Amino acid sequence: MTSLTTCADAGTVAERAALHVAAVLERARAERGVAHLALSGGTTPGLTYELLARQPVDLADTRLWFADERCVGPQDEESNYHLAVQTGLAGGAVPEERVNRMEGELGPREGAERYSELLAATVEPGAGSLPVLDLVILGIGPDGHVASLFPSSPALRAPEDQLCLGVDDSPKPPPERITLSLSVLRAARGCLLLATGAGKADAVDAMLGEPSQHVPASLLRRERLTVILDDAAAPGDPPR
Repeated sequence: MTSLTTCADAGTVAERAALHVAAVLERARAERGVAHLALSGGTTPGLTYELLARQPVDLADTRLWFADERCVGPQDEESNYHLAVQTGLAGGAVPEERVNRMEGELGPREGAERYSELLAATVEPGAGSLPVLDLVILGIGPDGHVASLFPSSPALRAPEDQLCLGVDDSPKPPPERITLSLSVLRAARGCLLLATGAGKADAVDAMLGEPSQHVPASLLRRERLTVILDDAAAPGDPPR
């Protein structure tokens, strides 16, 4: 069953999220000696990364991955890797040799192939032979998309053994992206979804409804999903 927590504001969401991430990483290190954490872009995840970066001890033996990336260079303001660097997480609290960025500058197909090879070679597989990340941090779009898996996209019907996908028709600019597949997100030991603002309330409500390819977030494994929201993004009647 999905764990859902609401908070007063975006700052409190980030604080709760940072505590959750730290606890998951500590448990992973204790059980397996290494922790694999995948990052997404966005304002609320960025606040969480800033808080995590202030406690580098919580990130010991952690390898950073990315849930998706825009096909831009690593210094581009649109880059999720660039966000992780700017917040002090990638290359700061987590040394660069433990940061595995998606090479967006290679384009969607070659970039996805390279990342698939790196994941397969680095992250231990689970029972279904897919690499198992310990935690994936996700945002949610107003349309219900997560990572770069958009509503009714063919990417949602990719073969189960496909790890990363190239996207060349994103409805949000830029159109070319790289994303982890739905099967990799579902194979992760946990996903942490963060949402703030009234503009996300309908998407959160739809995510908690019946699974549908029209709402990619609804296809995540509910029993492995933790959702942290602010009051404005909570489903149901808007706050007064």
